[in-house]
Amino acid sequence: MSNQPTETSSGAQAAARVPSAIDEAANGYTRRLLELSPTLATSLGIPGRDTEYDDYSPAGVEAFAAAARQALARLDGLEPADDVDRVTLDAMRERLGLDLEIHGTGWNLAELNNIASPAQGIRAVFDLMPAATTGDWENIAGRMANVPEAVGGYIASLRAARDRGLVAAVRQIRAVIEQATAYAAGDGFFRTFAAGARAGDGDLPPQLRAALESAARTASEAYLSLASFLRDELLPAAPEEDAVGRERYALMSRQFLGAAVDLDETYHWGIEELDRIIAEQEAVAGQIRPGATIEEAMALLDADQSRRLHGTGALQAWMQELSDAAIAALAGTHFEIHEPMRRLECLIAPTHEGGIYYTGPSEDFSRPGRMWWSVPEGEDTFTTWKETTTVYHEGVPGHHLQIATATYRRDTLNEWRRNICWVSGHGEGWALYAERLMDELGFLADPGDRMGMLDAQRMRAARVVFDIGVHLQLPMPARWGTGTWTPEKGYGFLRRNIAISEAQLKFEFTRYLGWPGQAPSYKLGQRLWEQIRDELHRRDPDGFDVKAFHTRALNLGSVGLDTLRRALLGD
Repeated sequence: MSNQPTETSSGAQAAARVPSAIDEAANGYTRRLLELSPTLATSLGIPGRDTEYDDYSPAGVEAFAAAARQALARLDGLEPADDVDRVTLDAMRERLGLDLEIHGTGWNLAELNNIASPAQGIRAVFDLMPAATTGDWENIAGRMANVPEAVGGYIASLRAARDRGLVAAVRQIRAVIEQATAYAAGDGFFRTFAAGARAGDGDLPPQLRAALESAARTASEAYLSLASFLRDELLPAAPEEDAVGRERYALMSRQFLGAAVDLDETYHWGIEELDRIIAEQEAVAGQIRPGATIEEAMALLDADQSRRLHGTGALQAWMQELSDAAIAALAGTHFEIHEPMRRLECLIAPTHEGGIYYTGPSEDFSRPGRMWWSVPEGEDTFTTWKETTTVYHEGVPGHHLQIATATYRRDTLNEWRRNICWVSGHGEGWALYAERLMDELGFLADPGDRMGMLDAQRMRAARVVFDIGVHLQLPMPARWGTGTWTPEKGYGFLRRNIAISEAQLKFEFTRYLGWPGQAPSYKLGQRLWEQIRDELHRRDPDGFDVKAFHTRALNLGSVGLDTLRRALLGD
């Protein structure tokens, strides 16, 4: 239908496309966001405000809301010039409108959890800052010196939210107290980072070294003040209850999916999907050793010395080798991977919180996309059978292919669509879809590697069941327990369904409780991606080209899944 967003590109849109009025509105909104967020500029590799921070205070939060209102008002008077504009208009109205809806609840003032809140973001920006020259370290010292102002603004927002009765659960606050205290320790992030500073092959000038060490102390003290505020002021006002309830959960689910789903239907689908994956695992276990249970097969894989890596150096080298091989094999055959996108760095993260994540390239690809592994303290042995699928998820054809494609499409996508719009269900759904796709393409033919992929899929399905079940306090499925879900019952459920270390499990468990709706977005996003692909194939079984589908879909950039569906299916 002509009033729906339907981009028609198969990867070769005209390079001469003239930016439209809607593009200008989107670019104007992006420029305003960059004014408000120096850390966003750093994440995009845009220099100029490298020592500054966002304003995390209530006034700063309101400034972001005002920018969204102004952008929507500007869009109201504009008509789309082409299909590209239709997608932009659809996506911006959905994303910005939802941002304002969440802003109206006040919960964006209260953001605090163990993985994705200003408590982590204020520190994490240093992972993305250049650190090769004296000038780079001057910028780092300048930003470290400004950590107290950033933390102070954040505390002001948490205090304002508390005064409105909006406070994260006790479990999240205690987790962040622990993180903040670790960042601030003598051997914590800031002092360790400063102590290891080098410019090229030489040491820093004494004056800069002194400034950097002073700034590290200042930043550490700021995080100690955050820990004190959380312990003394916020913790006494915090609820013990982790569950957020149906109303708030539905809102957060929309934020992470860009689509509204029937939560009860989705919960029951998650139970069925988990059962289906377990059955697949049982079949693969029999391939590893006839008659073996899943647990016995995994133990055999863990004991296989050919599948073990010792030390983070070996882990990093293995990640890089596997990633490079995937890019070489997939480029030009199954995907369009343009030359600037073929560089992906695999790194060990400077923190020890657990988890593996991806950061995108700079606008000009001078800073490549990067895959980071945050290794918990004390972990020194890694099994490749579990993590082969993770490298595909974070790298190619997962996040790196997806995000770098959007960055590359300057000829078509405006700045907001290339660099700002990120929807978890789209992005994480694609990456999980990519894992299954690598199995379909034969890259996981080894039973051990396939067990690892199924293990990852099982984890994501279990998270759908756990996340919705606990936060909505639904009845437990009979296979896994009785009565209503509680976090305590949920921990045992996760332990039975997620084959990771105890340290990682504790981190993930706390993450799910403090970031409602995010963990299910992986599997639900995959479900919606597969539904769209299958519907296109159903409509034209003879003419359907899966490579062309991937190219067309990735060239849209990250958008809400309802927008993606309308763009690709026209309904």
